[in-house]
Amino acid sequence: MEVGLTERLDSFVRNHSDRQLATIPLAIFLVSIVVLGIVFVSSGAPVKLGMEFEGGTQISVASQETAASLEQKYADYPIVDARQAGSRVIMQFGPMDNEQQSELVRDVTSTYSSVEIKQVGPVYGASLQQQAVQAVIISFIGMALVVFLIFKTFVPSVAVVLSALSDILIAAAFMNVAGIELSLGTVAALLMLIGYSVDSDILLTTRVLKRRGTPQENISNAMHTGITMTTTTLAALVVMYLVSTYSYVLSPSLTQINLLSDISIVLIFGLLADLMNTWLLNTSILRWYAGNQGSRRRKA
Repeated sequence: MEVGLTERLDSFVRNHSDRQLATIPLAIFLVSIVVLGIVFVSSGAPVKLGMEFEGGTQISVASQETAASLEQKYADYPIVDARQAGSRVIMQFGPMDNEQQSELVRDVTSTYSSVEIKQVGPVYGASLQQQAVQAVIISFIGMALVVFLIFKTFVPSVAVVLSALSDILIAAAFMNVAGIELSLGTVAALLMLIGYSVDSDILLTTRVLKRRGTPQENISNAMHTGITMTTTTLAALVVMYLVSTYSYVLSPSLTQINLLSDISIVLIFGLLADLMNTWLLNTSILRWYAGNQGSRRRKA
């Protein structure tokens, strides 16, 4: 599978101009910005905030009732979501005052057995939100500085940074489309995505700029290594997503592991975006840059 993908992608890159290669990823990048902008205007945040950042209460109960019936039962409270997870139903509520929250807890604990309750205050959630934003910004700036120090040339460094930025924005836009909330887990996934993206981009840039041979030959060699790395990671993430999301199908005693499920699906989509951005967008910029440098040397 990986060899076939590499050969098809290599053939596609060889048979299309730099402008054609850059068109698809740039178009998706712009669409992602539009999606994030629309969500920001409507909600005040580019991605829908989860309970950790907005505050609220999550209650998990062992019940034979369906998630829909429990959602209707507790409609008087600010219920945001109710979903089935094996033999349990997980309900998520928005911020409430202390009296309403105490009433909800009493109602649930007196009605159901094996109740698990998780609460996050809005003040604490706002603090976590600020820390998460700072972590992403600092990580991205640190990555950009390291890239510029490594290559010491403007265009290749910008190509790496642009590719990483596009990966993150496309993954965030996918979260909005798929209805995945921003949680501590998905923030961790976005931070990991910076590392995965830069890894393949630095591999490509190093091969093109610092090895002998034509730019296209170096791109092809880097492609074989880079796609092997990415597809191996993708295979592991797909398994993690299936196990964490659908384990209850194998045994009713098992429940969905939401944290791992959200992390894996965001990384899967981010790495698919990275395949496109690295081997189409970054490749087109590097091939154009190397061609211009070669023309200048010949003229000199």
